Amino acid sequence: MAVTIKSPREIELMRESCRLLAEVHEELSKIIEPGITTKEIDIMGDKLIRERDGIPNFLHYNGYPASICVSVNEEVVHGIPTKKKKLSEGDIVSLDCGLIYRGYHSDAARTYGVGKISPEAQKLIDVTKQSFFEGIKMAKAGNYLYDISNAIDDYVTPFGYGIVRDLVGHGIGTSLHEDPQIPNFRQKKKGIRLEPGMTLAVEPMINMGTAEVEWLDDDWTVISEDHSYSAHYENTILITEGEPEILTLR
Repeated sequence: MAVTIKSPREIELMRESCRLLAEVHEELSKIIEPGITTKEIDIMGDKLIRERDGIPNFLHYNGYPASICVSVNEEVVHGIPTKKKKLSEGDIVSLDCGLIYRGYHSDAARTYGVGKISPEAQKLIDVTKQSFFEGIKMAKAGNYLYDISNAIDDYVTPFGYGIVRDLVGHGIGTSLHEDPQIPNFRQKKKGIRLEPGMTLAVEPMINMGTAEVEWLDDDWTVISEDHSYSAHYENTILITEGEPEILTLR
């Protein structure tokens, strides 16, 4: 496993790539409302990325046909935007996207409620987001990679939710997906020791019901096997000498 340690110059480029992505997510959050199509979200996201001199890193990645993954309700990740799918009151929607700025990738995801949502759906969104923050409390130099995984699991499991096991977080830098893989569930091993200069995309994906998932016929869209709601929260972070730096939060 070759985990890249970023130089000071690379870290600055990562910071800028991630800062721009944080702006994109902030702007996209403002257009989430009943009646908008998932394709309209994708078109807006692509425009926002390009206006910032970024390149959408999801577009054509292994054949993925859009710039923004828009996943609704039971869709866990990689939902393909379409003109036919409109958001409705009570839905939840996850937006996962990234950009390339001067050769360096950023990656982040957010889940939003559409209009007025149920307390159960809001709780799922809140727990998923908080599980990220519980995880990165362990993202310090000298700790081990799977300390992050175990902290996420320890927080989520008491709620009775399913932690998706078929999809994990990852390293990030000059490639969208680099070593190491970062599970969101308990591990028996320690994993690698964390070092300053590592950049990681930590991304809990949590289902209201079962942890099991399946792929739709488009070979991209992942849904919860029991069709329960799913939430996703992700940031790109930097391991430092002290507390981790969340690069994709403004």
